[in-house]
Amino acid sequence: MTVVEDLFFLAKIQQTAQQVGVTTQAASPASAAQDIAQVQPQAVILDLNHRSISALDLVRALKADPTTRSIPIVGFVSHVQADRVSAARAAGCDQVMARSAFTQQLPELLRKLARA
Repeated sequence: MTVVEDLFFLAKIQQTAQQVGVTTQAASPASAAQDIAQVQPQAVILDLNHRSISALDLVRALKADPTTRSIPIVGFVSHVQADRVSAARAAGCDQVMARSAFTQQLPELLRKLARA
């Protein structure tokens, strides 16, 4: 499940997922935690710079909820935001990547998450 604000980037993730044979679904920012709890996806891809929600609060909420705490969360952020990377890890984000690395590794990352 993806929680991504940039619609063009979301489309890129969805297109890549389709190319590698993985299904992905976008969560509504307004109800992301509920959507994730209801769907129980294999993983969550999260834009840590999302402006419509507090990404760090979402990570904390997912990791605090027994029904979602085991779902891996992969967050991406601008490579220059070292403080955001540290904060995301402290909040419980399982993997934090620079946006450029995320983009480069997206096909393999999606395959890996689908196998988990």
